[in-house]
Amino acid sequence: MMRLLSSGVQETRQVTQHNKTKKSAQTLRSARWFEPDDLRSFGHRSRAMQMGYSAQEWQGKPVIGIINTWSDINPCHTHFKQRVEDVKRGVLQAGGFPLELPALSLAEQFVKPTTMLYRNMLAMDTEELIRCHPIDGVVLMGGCDKTTPGLLLGATSAGVPAIYIPAGPMLRGNWHGKVLGSGSDAWKYWDDRRSGLISDRDWTEIEGGIARSHGTCMTMGTASTMTAIAEALGMTLPGASSIPAPDSNHVRMAADSGRRIVDMVWEDLKPSDIQTHAAFENAIMVAMAMGCSTNAIIHLIAQARRAGCDIGLDDFERYSRLIPVIANVRPSGDQYLMEDFYYAGGLPGLMTRLRDHLHLDALTVNGATLGENIAAAGVYNDDVIRPIDNPIYAEGALAVLRGNLAPDGCVIKPSACPTHLHQHTGPALVFDDYPSMKAAIDREDLEVTADHVLILRNAGPQGGPGMPEWGMLPMPKKLLKQGVRDMLRLSDARMSGTSYGACVLHISPESYVGGPLALVQTGDMISVDVPNRSIRLEISDEEMQRRREAWTPPEVRFERGYGWMFSQHIEQANEGCDFDFLKTAFGKPVGEPDIY
Repeated sequence: MMRLLSSGVQETRQVTQHNKTKKSAQTLRSARWFEPDDLRSFGHRSRAMQMGYSAQEWQGKPVIGIINTWSDINPCHTHFKQRVEDVKRGVLQAGGFPLELPALSLAEQFVKPTTMLYRNMLAMDTEELIRCHPIDGVVLMGGCDKTTPGLLLGATSAGVPAIYIPAGPMLRGNWHGKVLGSGSDAWKYWDDRRSGLISDRDWTEIEGGIARSHGTCMTMGTASTMTAIAEALGMTLPGASSIPAPDSNHVRMAADSGRRIVDMVWEDLKPSDIQTHAAFENAIMVAMAMGCSTNAIIHLIAQARRAGCDIGLDDFERYSRLIPVIANVRPSGDQYLMEDFYYAGGLPGLMTRLRDHLHLDALTVNGATLGENIAAAGVYNDDVIRPIDNPIYAEGALAVLRGNLAPDGCVIKPSACPTHLHQHTGPALVFDDYPSMKAAIDREDLEVTADHVLILRNAGPQGGPGMPEWGMLPMPKKLLKQGVRDMLRLSDARMSGTSYGACVLHISPESYVGGPLALVQTGDMISVDVPNRSIRLEISDEEMQRRREAWTPPEVRFERGYGWMFSQHIEQANEGCDFDFLKTAFGKPVGEPDIY
């Protein structure tokens, strides 16, 4: 059955595909809290009444949790304070009982040292909010970088029906008639200011013009990457990830999602029915075609393994060779932003151009297959969403490199760096931490040339701590003044998805735990060969072993609290940076809570 969603997206309903018996009111999870004739359930009912609810509002109805990552300090989610009311409206219209549950709000711009330190905390928050409350289905409201994977990780482990609502990208920026893109232009104009090309007044005006509405970064940063991945996985309504946050279609999509989750509860359509190995392959292919953030690798590996799917770096490398970049969106593209991408057909339009590669039989949250969802989609601007035979980059956005410097792999975004640096050998200039690098990088007497390879270490999952987005190391001021705007830069850190340049990231194992990056010395020759997917420290195996034996571990980062727990249980970048004890394979599933 075909119908048109109020947000303008076609939806195909074929809810019998997952072959499950429809839920009844008696088999709702929430019935364990509200239905028994005992003292404990008396308490549940009476306290619900204390909040002004009557029995008619919950009896025989799915209780829908709305996990909202709004906060006063999260600009990406400013509109969630109102948008949650739109979700509730949809839930009520479909005969559900909506309950808002606030969760950790990871504001990328303000949380220090990095939101990555807290992604798994949000995942735990989400999982336990669902498990301990009388929730039959859940609407996940996120968008800012780590909120998408954090919410999906938790909901996957909790195992109740779930649908994701992306915050949506903000409107394009503007300064002196020039279009500004989040992050990407911040880096560009910061270098211009350091070089003396723009004034302090210009810089202040750019501050006020680069982010001029609520919503996530409108470049193809981590936020837009991860929401697109959520849609490609089948966890959002079709077309949801591309709608700009201020667009009225976003309001309607939120209400549509509220209505849909109620049906999903009755259908017992869970993340485990949707997040299959084929769905994760679809997500990787879409990410590559989008010119995705390098962070996609870490989050998708973690999400897949929570879903019981064996996805790793080799899967990204395989699809990188197969799928070209066709979304002409900055920073991989040179002109357009997410608002343009939406008008050009959005993610459904892009997926029509990947139709020959995608698993079209993958199930999605609307009960239809991916193929059915994109059957009526189209592309309306061939320069924004390119045909497969006219890509902006012939291979996928990311490349996985391996060698004696990164035995467990590392990542580069070749679609966003100059081709002359795809194959490079040069001397290392090593910094052991960010403060020492920052203190040196603006010195006019710094002994550095464009051939050098800048190295930052002790910035990985444990060393950072939390693997901060420090990987786009600032260019030496001395070189900027010579007109040099890029050079090879290596680290065990991450970088913002809005960043660009010849930055090799996620070097695993990280230097803090004794990975080979810890053994590099200033002056050593480093070779990177992107076409051949290799990275090498040009010293002998004997010299590498001698340095390893002389290496001493750095000081412990945390001796108490959450940071201590993080350090004890965080996995390396190539494994998804999940906590070892949260992985599905760690132990048998957690049962339903006892109610006595």
